[in-house]
Amino acid sequence: MVDLQDRPDLLVVNGTVLTMDEHGTVIQNGAVAVSGDSIRSVGPAEKFNIKGAARIIDANGGIIMPGLINTHTHAAMTCFRGLADDMDLMTWLNEYIFPAEARLSHERVYTGAMLACAEMMLSGTTCFADMYLFEDAVAQAAARAGMRAVAGEVLYDFDSPNYGSIDKGFDYTLELIDRWRNDPLITIAVEPHSPYLCAPDLLRRAAAISEEHEIPMIVHVAETAGEAEQIRKTHGKSPVAHLADIGVLSPRFLACHCVAVSQEDIDLLRAHDVKVSHNPESNMKLASGIAPVPAMQAAGLCVALGTDGPTSNNNLDMFMEMDAAAKIHKVSQMDPTVMDAGTVLRMATIDAASALGLGNVTGSVEPGKKADIIVIDTHKPHLTPMYNICSHLVYAAGGADVQHVVINGVPVVDDGRLVSFDAEAVMEQMEQIAAEIRGLHDWTAKRANTGAKAGKE
Repeated sequence: MVDLQDRPDLLVVNGTVLTMDEHGTVIQNGAVAVSGDSIRSVGPAEKFNIKGAARIIDANGGIIMPGLINTHTHAAMTCFRGLADDMDLMTWLNEYIFPAEARLSHERVYTGAMLACAEMMLSGTTCFADMYLFEDAVAQAAARAGMRAVAGEVLYDFDSPNYGSIDKGFDYTLELIDRWRNDPLITIAVEPHSPYLCAPDLLRRAAAISEEHEIPMIVHVAETAGEAEQIRKTHGKSPVAHLADIGVLSPRFLACHCVAVSQEDIDLLRAHDVKVSHNPESNMKLASGIAPVPAMQAAGLCVALGTDGPTSNNNLDMFMEMDAAAKIHKVSQMDPTVMDAGTVLRMATIDAASALGLGNVTGSVEPGKKADIIVIDTHKPHLTPMYNICSHLVYAAGGADVQHVVINGVPVVDDGRLVSFDAEAVMEQMEQIAAEIRGLHDWTAKRANTGAKAGKE
């Protein structure tokens, strides 16, 4: 028997344990013992005293694995899901999203983030990195939901609907760092929007905060060819080269998207040990392009997965993101061996944790790490039979197959039901917010007219 002198708080049994550790260990008929917020022991089920556990989760022959990690999103944009679709990035941002965001408040962002947490937790995501406005509301929502989060207020050269001028934006970020310091679930990041909306001095100031407080710095980088061309005209070099030139790249830097990057850019990112968040579904939907992820990984870059926000995706299901990531690169390179299932699964688990500076905290099922664990119900027609566990998770499974979710040792989804808060009440609140948004701007009519005009043409 595994030595469990003290009674474990939770024992997850009767499933295949996919650890995602450095050896790729898989334990058939395995078990995971949890004490407090941490994983205590992992091994074959017969070595555990099941009667000694305070609570047991029966995986019913399914998959026991680390929770998925979404390395880039804008959670509260659930408020605007479906508001503006089928358009390019700059039209989407300038004509729809920025005007809508001008009407945001702490309360609306909190409700939007709570709704996002419900969606993510029910589909197996246990940690997310967020960039948005009123980010203290996002941190509060994640903490209330019981979800791990890396949260940062978006910073840019123009005034924000939340904090006003950029000086106050940095004050707000420092307040977030102080308020959430040592919180068990929340990590604060400093998050300038992008090189095209942030002056060099702003970026340098953000990098100094990242270094001083040893926190992530998360930035949109080279999301489109148009953005890259704009930076070249302004600064005479690519976005990556510009960021390197002003001295802000570091191992704490997470570059989101990186679609329009060259091999020289990739080499620069690797030289500074920059991490990358790949968001294939958003990049496809906005026709931004395909990031050269295989080349990045070949160069030794840590590349993780993210969904981007629920207005440019339009869902937060990381299983769908894994499927898209694997397939888009195969067809773009006409090579079915590119981005194999095991590689993609790491991008959504342990590599994602490393990208956020949480590699020692979460991302794998190993003793000493926090107990962020999900159980997949494999007793489904679309998951029968199962020859290859990684292949099934990437190409066949979906968020609806998640049966149990444990975050920081606390069960938050039980038998497919969210138990950490009342999602129905949050959905009702969101319907009220949507009615208010419709009243402020006749967005629906505007989009309908645009579609009718396009149809006539």
